[in-house]
Amino acid sequence: MPKFLIERNIPNASALSASQLRDISVKSNAVVSGLDVPYVWHNSYVAGDKVYCVHEAPDAETIYRHAKEGGFPADLVTEIVAEIGPSTGA
Repeated sequence: MPKFLIERNIPNASALSASQLRDISVKSNAVVSGLDVPYVWHNSYVAGDKVYCVHEAPDAETIYRHAKEGGFPADLVTEIVAEIGPSTGA
């Protein structure tokens, strides 16, 4: 299943409280369970005014559907075509 990087522009995202982040996670999980298609949320990174997420879904349209149903922005959705890290250079 394709993996996607999602960029969400959320002003003051880095100021969101642990409770607010939990609420966002609860909402995202609820939307995922209602999509009726394979979907995996791997993780998200909060940095400045953005949240970067890594999700697996059948296609980008499903990523946008998740965002719309959850009330989350999905300003950029890009399919991940390769992963590299320290072990790639070994």
